[in-house]
Amino acid sequence: MKKGIIASIALVIVVIGLINIDWQRLGKDHVYVQVGEVTEVEETTLDSGDVVRRYIYSTEGLTKDGDPQTVTFTAAKELRSGAYLKLYVKNKDEVTSYDEVSVADVPEAAREKL
Repeated sequence: MKKGIIASIALVIVVIGLINIDWQRLGKDHVYVQVGEVTEVEETTLDSGDVVRRYIYSTEGLTKDGDPQTVTFTAAKELRSGAYLKLYVKNKDEVTSYDEVSVADVPEAAREKL
């Protein structure tokens, strides 16, 4: 009986842990960019009549080693011009997520070239 309860509690803890993992960021490469102008704005009209805008950015980013990499990513709102972003990239060109970071958080090799 005790073993069953302990096993159930352990299973619940493991399931909760797996649910809380951010799979969009786990094991991804990082590319650092400084936000420039919006490349394109895509508008979609929903069935309710609301208009949803998607802001598309295409820019040159830098890996932590300072190697250049062209990236395209989208945002639900217009990003602050000049802000530094840490992009989470898989397969060299697919951005899955991003975080705004301070210039101090950008690796030195990339910071020198941004």
